[in-house]
Amino acid sequence: MRDCGFLILSVSEMVIPPPVKPPRIMKYLKPYVLKMHFTNKYVSAQVIHTPTATVASSASSQEKLLRPTMESTRDVAAAGKIGKILGERLLLKDIPAITVFLKREQKYHGKIIAYGAALEIKSSCKVVVRAKGNSLRRISNQ
Repeated sequence: MRDCGFLILSVSEMVIPPPVKPPRIMKYLKPYVLKMHFTNKYVSAQVIHTPTATVASSASSQEKLLRPTMESTRDVAAAGKIGKILGERLLLKDIPAITVFLKREQKYHGKIIAYGAALEIKSSCKVVVRAKGNSLRRISNQ
């Protein structure tokens, strides 16, 4: 085999790392962000660690163990149950605070309140909601 000057990489070396943010910006970022996803059938949520761009914890009404215990997988009660389960998982990982960034069309009501209340009660972590116009609302019993 001839050496053509190309670098041959193995599959493990081909993984693209997340983009590195400058350190001056990192201190202003919220480390854990809650991303909620609602479909016509299911409700799911992920807590993402922004500096490393990895999923810290997640819960969904699509999980096989949860589906038999739920009456509906898409209503406010399902969102509350998913929030409760996500809160338990966050408690195991010692995550103290979560930030929720709402989209412009999202209002702070219904399923979003159910998520926040269940997370706050079960994991006793602070939930900070940032809505449109960067208004800040804190939901916390502390």
